[in-house]
Amino acid sequence: MQHSRRQFLGEIGSFAISYCAFPYLTAQQRKGTRIILLGTKGGPSVGKSGRSNPSTLILINDISYVVDCGYGVSRQLISAGVSLNRLRYIFITHHHSDHNLEYGPLVYNAWVTGRPIHVDAYGPTGLQKLTQDFFAYQKFDIDTRIVDEGQLDLRKLVTVHEFDKPGVVMRNEDVKVTSCRVRHPPITQSYAYRFDAQDRSIVISGDTAYAPELAEFAKGADVLVHEVMYLPAIEKLIQQEGGKQRLREHLMAAHTVTEDVGKIAAQAEVKTLVLSHFVPGDDPSITDEQWSEGVRKYFKGRIIVGKDLMEI
Repeated sequence: MQHSRRQFLGEIGSFAISYCAFPYLTAQQRKGTRIILLGTKGGPSVGKSGRSNPSTLILINDISYVVDCGYGVSRQLISAGVSLNRLRYIFITHHHSDHNLEYGPLVYNAWVTGRPIHVDAYGPTGLQKLTQDFFAYQKFDIDTRIVDEGQLDLRKLVTVHEFDKPGVVMRNEDVKVTSCRVRHPPITQSYAYRFDAQDRSIVISGDTAYAPELAEFAKGADVLVHEVMYLPAIEKLIQQEGGKQRLREHLMAAHTVTEDVGKIAAQAEVKTLVLSHFVPGDDPSITDEQWSEGVRKYFKGRIIVGKDLMEI
């Protein structure tokens, strides 16, 4: 008996859940709030560091909330023991490609498992067009699978919620999600998210330069997942690139050096600081100690140097 592609992908998802080699699978049914770093590399390139592009999974009472959809997020979800048909909520911080490139494909990959899905997607202005454009360029495939495989219409299974100012983004019985506009020029619609669940409060910084308003937004959070830039490696990179002053100016204006990450965490008085979205993300020679050294000058709490598939 031949299997359709959707049956095959569904079987892969089921196999991934049951296969005990993955460290997170035995906790699959555990209730409460979990954080899994799916991708921790800053920037759009697929590099030699082994890190995947940016994405963070929050599981609240076993419901999935995916923040950003960098390239590889579908594969990383499966590697974390979370089947794609469990996709429920997506949050996009801003419209740089390393944060939204696999948004459409992730929704599609969940759909072709053959199991019913409904996805609510949240993000700044432009998310509706991004969604419609993806559906448009995959129209032939979607229409064909509806007829040939009896699929429900994917275009009716995704609800997009756009916003253009900070505030409450969504709320249900498990969590309240709010947004804070951060500093990531030239993009003005760039946001951090705060998830306040019953047992934990989590802030995801998105891409940002040093922003005292983010410290106020994250005040008292249990966990702050913050982007980080290691300046000595940036200076080295600029020299290797022939002294590209424009690149340096962009990076300094749009990202947060280690010392400033420490200042934000200290001002916010968070319990745990998780470093992620590493800039540069393609330099495996930078040690965990180097990433955390500057942070520790200002923040005396728990510091975690994030790695792909790490659970916090």
